[in-house]
Amino acid sequence: MFHMVEGGPRPVAPFSHAVEAGGFVFVTGQMPDSPEAPGVLPDGIEAQTRAVMRNLSVVLGGIGLALAPTVMARIYLAEFVRDYAALNALWPSFFAPRRLPARTTVGVTTLAYGALVEIDLVARRPSEAPLPETRA
Repeated sequence: MFHMVEGGPRPVAPFSHAVEAGGFVFVTGQMPDSPEAPGVLPDGIEAQTRAVMRNLSVVLGGIGLALAPTVMARIYLAEFVRDYAALNALWPSFFAPRRLPARTTVGVTTLAYGALVEIDLVARRPSEAPLPETRA
């Protein structure tokens, strides 16, 4: 199932917000802008990370999920050496204690909009969570 979430972040390229297959939900990497101000970024890694996580939550919420069933995250940092420690200090605040997803963090040369961070994730839909109707 291919999802485009109404009111979700505006894609910077042609893709779905999320795709479901075999009970897993693959959420496209999100940027730290907002649907109201595409391309406008907050200052600093902490504010940008919070904005990305808010966008991921919007996408997941639009398909009837939250961050809790996240099993894997990939984080891309444009300033890896400078921002890695700050990201690590903030990361646990998005999840329940002792329920951190598996994670890969990589340094990249640049991101869309000149962002400092982009995050994609994989979640597992609980068997009792119904599939919502979304537009393709």
